[in-house]
Amino acid sequence: MATIKKLVQSPKEITDSLLIEAAWEVCNQVGGIHTVIRSKVPRMVEKWGDKYCLLGPNVHPGVQAIFDPTTNYQDACGQVVLRMRKAGFDVSYGRWLISGRPKVVLFNLQSAEHLLNDIKFNLWEDHDIPTPNKDTLVDQVLVFGYMVQVFLLELAEVEKANPNKILVHLHEWMAATPVPALRKAPNQLRIVFTTHATLLGRYLAGNDPQFYEHLPFYDWLKESRHFGIETQVRIERAAAHGSHIFTTVSEVTGRECEFLLGRKPNLILPNGLNVERFTALHKFQNLHQEYKEKIQAFTMGHFFNSYSFDLEKTLFFFTSGRFEYKNKGFDLTLEALLRLNWKMQQARSEMKVVMFFITKSPYTSISPKVLESRGIMEEIRKTCDSIAEEVRLGLFQSSAASEDYKLPYMNDFVSDYFRLRLRRTLQTWKSKENPPVVTHDLKHPESDDILLFLNRVKLQNQKINPVKIIYHPDFISPMNPLFGMEYSDFVRGCHLGVFPSYYEPWGYTPLECVCSGVPSVTSDLSGFGDYVLDTLPDHNEKGIYVVNRKNQSFEDAAEELANVMMEFVQLSRRDRIQLRNRVESTSEHFDWKNLAEHYDMAYSLANA
Repeated sequence: MATIKKLVQSPKEITDSLLIEAAWEVCNQVGGIHTVIRSKVPRMVEKWGDKYCLLGPNVHPGVQAIFDPTTNYQDACGQVVLRMRKAGFDVSYGRWLISGRPKVVLFNLQSAEHLLNDIKFNLWEDHDIPTPNKDTLVDQVLVFGYMVQVFLLELAEVEKANPNKILVHLHEWMAATPVPALRKAPNQLRIVFTTHATLLGRYLAGNDPQFYEHLPFYDWLKESRHFGIETQVRIERAAAHGSHIFTTVSEVTGRECEFLLGRKPNLILPNGLNVERFTALHKFQNLHQEYKEKIQAFTMGHFFNSYSFDLEKTLFFFTSGRFEYKNKGFDLTLEALLRLNWKMQQARSEMKVVMFFITKSPYTSISPKVLESRGIMEEIRKTCDSIAEEVRLGLFQSSAASEDYKLPYMNDFVSDYFRLRLRRTLQTWKSKENPPVVTHDLKHPESDDILLFLNRVKLQNQKINPVKIIYHPDFISPMNPLFGMEYSDFVRGCHLGVFPSYYEPWGYTPLECVCSGVPSVTSDLSGFGDYVLDTLPDHNEKGIYVVNRKNQSFEDAAEELANVMMEFVQLSRRDRIQLRNRVESTSEHFDWKNLAEHYDMAYSLANA
């Protein structure tokens, strides 16, 4: 696999060409690929200007809030949109209202649903790709792919007099169905295809404890049929083999592509972020304090009705991502937390660790007990504010009237009404039960892997345990009544992110931590961790810890992770502040201003 470092020739200047980038995640916030594309846009617009255009499906219910339609259809993409509308397709053209404001074309899939049977027939007849019946997602993907195909072939017709080639960048199998047909038809389109993770690899890794050892020996067709994903895998393979330049996001995934898709990637395109979005300059330490106080307020509401502890000696760790218990390393994290709990007890540590699991799992509602406890704590806060106001006014008046310089007795300024109100509220709030582990009422708690582990080892927020667990089966947003903050702000308020994935083609969560000045743990089986090992030899000193999962057992990896967390617990406050400074200073390394050169190389190779 080629990387920038291994190529002698510098990228050819090709921005006279058109660059069309298509993905299911354009204007559709579902997963990490959305982050890749959205964060990369400012750099792409800076380099390509209006010769850059994105294609996506018009399926997001809130798309109108982030889409600004245009009335100017003079350019090539606008002419194609008019052609498609004349042919009966519902196509929107305008700007995506994000940083960079790129041009974007959105396809209303319903306008082509009547062609679905013909689309499926042609995939089978021309490319030997079978399709299932009544699979809603696959059907939507096929229609989207067909509309992308029509757009690109019409664009090639509009631009046929232009000597420059049209560069087409397609992401994942969900945008890949046009590749076989585009390669079959004569045109000037040059195709780059990026798989961010093989679909079959994700399934296999979640079901085979020896996935990496068995990787060279899988029968891709047999396994894809076993998991019921033959169509998706065939599309992925067709795109990998049919594209002019095939790419993926990490060396880890590159090996997976070689065996499961049958082609080695031509190039590795590591993922970056628009670091300016995260940069807070000298303010980032203050922001950590501000958002930490919000997490502390949640912690008080969740724990202090049962027992209290010193919040100034409490560290907030977190992990987040899709609920893939093994792939995301939740199993390893839990085992390491169990060991950390024991190590802290043995060391008689005065510190506490509150560990948040932020993931998406089916639930019916937020737990009434959790909401009630937070509501009562809010009532306590309001009562205390009222008492403070009473004391403030009484203290001032009494002090001003004092003739003997003696300080007044402040209890004298608290009215009986507020004394009784505070006492009754506290009596209502206090509980002898352990604080709950999960914040919501899960639909299937009896089969939830996180709860099963915690119940088995009895790590259930007992007062004696220095490690506390909060399992929050929903993503954090400002509308969330428990936190009331953006996810990015929650990240800034934490002390350590923990992401020791078993299967992670890249891994944006630790990278987001780095850009927020938060130390994090990743693994050498994640694309990000592998990249860090290859490019940052002093990563530990910079607050990016990489757990070895390639060459040691699960138990040894859990012990390594527990030791990393224990060493972090033992840092002084000054040490943690200095570490956050070093982490934040590293973020520039992962800015798209530096990493987008890999994309430039891919387009240069495709245009050669």
